[in-house]
Amino acid sequence: MFKKILIANRGEIACRIIKTARRMGIRTVAVYSTADAQARHVRMADEALWIGEAAPAGSYLAIDNIVEAAKASGAQAIHPGYGFLSENAAFAQACTQNGLVFIGPPASAIRAMGSKSAAKQLMEKAGVPLTPGYHGDDQTPDFLRRQAKKIGYPVLIKAAAGGGGKGMRVAAADAEFLDALASCQREASASFGDAQVLLEKYLQPARHIEVQIFGDSHGNYVYLYERDCSVQRRHQKVLEEAPAPGLTPERRATMGKAAVSAAQAVGYVGAGTVEFIVPGGSSDGAFYFMEMNTRLQVEHPVTEMITGLDLVEWQLKVGAGETLPLTQEQIMVRGHALEARIYAEDPDKGFLPSTGRVIHFAHPTETPFVRMDAGVAAGDEITPYYDPMIAKLIVWDDSESAPRAHACARMLQALAEVEIVGVANNVDFLSRLVACPSFVEADLDTGLIEREHCFLFPEPAGPPPEVWLSAALAELLRIQKDAAKSAAKSKDPHSPWHARDGWRVTGQARQTLHLHCGDAEKTVFAAASSRGFMLEFNGQRIDAAGQLDNAGVLHADFGGRRCTVTVIPVAEKRHVFMHGTAHVITLLDPLSHAGQQAVAEGSVMAPMPGKIIALLATAGEKVAQGTPLLILEAMKMEHTVTAPTAGIVRDFHFAVGDPVAEGVVLMSFEESDLDASVPG
Repeated sequence: MFKKILIANRGEIACRIIKTARRMGIRTVAVYSTADAQARHVRMADEALWIGEAAPAGSYLAIDNIVEAAKASGAQAIHPGYGFLSENAAFAQACTQNGLVFIGPPASAIRAMGSKSAAKQLMEKAGVPLTPGYHGDDQTPDFLRRQAKKIGYPVLIKAAAGGGGKGMRVAAADAEFLDALASCQREASASFGDAQVLLEKYLQPARHIEVQIFGDSHGNYVYLYERDCSVQRRHQKVLEEAPAPGLTPERRATMGKAAVSAAQAVGYVGAGTVEFIVPGGSSDGAFYFMEMNTRLQVEHPVTEMITGLDLVEWQLKVGAGETLPLTQEQIMVRGHALEARIYAEDPDKGFLPSTGRVIHFAHPTETPFVRMDAGVAAGDEITPYYDPMIAKLIVWDDSESAPRAHACARMLQALAEVEIVGVANNVDFLSRLVACPSFVEADLDTGLIEREHCFLFPEPAGPPPEVWLSAALAELLRIQKDAAKSAAKSKDPHSPWHARDGWRVTGQARQTLHLHCGDAEKTVFAAASSRGFMLEFNGQRIDAAGQLDNAGVLHADFGGRRCTVTVIPVAEKRHVFMHGTAHVITLLDPLSHAGQQAVAEGSVMAPMPGKIIALLATAGEKVAQGTPLLILEAMKMEHTVTAPTAGIVRDFHFAVGDPVAEGVVLMSFEESDLDASVPG
């Protein structure tokens, strides 16, 4: 077994690998970019080496830098994690050539399956059913457009070297095809260094079911059953589970054997995943090969939970030349598991990624039923350079009756215990997703989020009274604490000038708190009482008391009604977590609030930090509302900024390639009632 390994990755997966390696007595070497100098995986590893600047091309994608770091550290092997170089045949080959073990399949298998086009051709020869489509070498736009017409719209355009949901676009009609193709090729080239694409019939509704396989260097192969990864946004998985609901034992065995056959066809070694598309409503057992991921998957923990196995441990053992720890007959499935991916993104703004410092991060205590694989901790920075995943929350239940329903209940409870302040996040959205009717009934397909849009994106509702009252009470208690600290530091700690009980010669004084959330504003009047405070809110008098700890946990009593919430102050905002829902209450200063300035009219601002990669309009051009104006790239994704109204583009303030910060003015834009269809 290895004594020391280098992990050629970052974030959650690097932390995950370190945990298993440490349990096995293997020392770990982390690598980091300039942006990750203080990252969690760097702090966790036994050693850490700098490999380059923030941009992935100069660090986590720099093969020579990583190989040299491994040699300098004395590591015997490199674990690539997932993403970055994990499916790069040149990297696997470079490791071997430099006397390092690549903990993954041989370069030949990566090459065979690394190109989705080549993999489909190989599977076609092996008789594995394929989705109707085109996966040839001719990449001429007009030729691809003709192929799309033959396949029949809607058509899915996919990066041949892609993965992780990147480089995928749906063209619903012929008029959309060339723009979708160009966008897909740009993203594919930026993310994978290869602009080649393939075309597939976009099957909808359909389920996305993948089979976990393992092979060793002695010719042994097994499958560790399947995962359902149908719940996706932007073609990226967001909620996964194992086993896949509704599969008969016969269909499960058929798909498992097909996956093993795919692995055997390329002499596969290590952990891999064979992905299938299953047409919705299919009663004949039909399934089609999509692709093979020649690496560990993000969602591997659900397989670990239902089998009781550590897949990273298996990878290390197989990489060291050992045989598979179990035979197919020895691998058993027990219970049901779910995984929710927690991202720094705003679901209400089209899942735009968010950047910034994670000020507060609380999550459930790990048990045999609940697991949190986190890549960040409070104080860490989410930068625009990498994927915005914060953590993965995994739950498992082995109840004899309805284990899936019990697992869903565990997930809802676990999500209710996740608190994140500092970046926008999808925790509340995930809670609604797990509770939505289609997911509860296991009515799964890749269009679930669109189908359940009304349930998942409800009209904003104002906070309940307890949230307003909790924000006010926490603020009053915080003022008391600060006064006590100030008094303790003074020369006369018992001076009446330090008192905050509201006593006045002329009678009891009142404090006034002006609070704001969304479109609602509330005023809370407070006076000191024998128990704590007498609050006036919405015309009612409420006797309030409570204890506030240093972590922001408030145990409150409002007129005999008790509740426990968390209130985290950040500048003028108070983040209130109650009953699994986050609310942001702003503490207003009436003087400064009156002078707040609105966003300047006649401008279009950046919705997120990123880099300008295309200008789609010209100065002086008349455009209709919704017309694409420019494309912004951040966290490996493209975002198209559109015209807010009909108007005229006066001037762009940035050029292609320029970095921009969130909220900066991108262009001057003049609203106009002129007919935008008339050339300017």
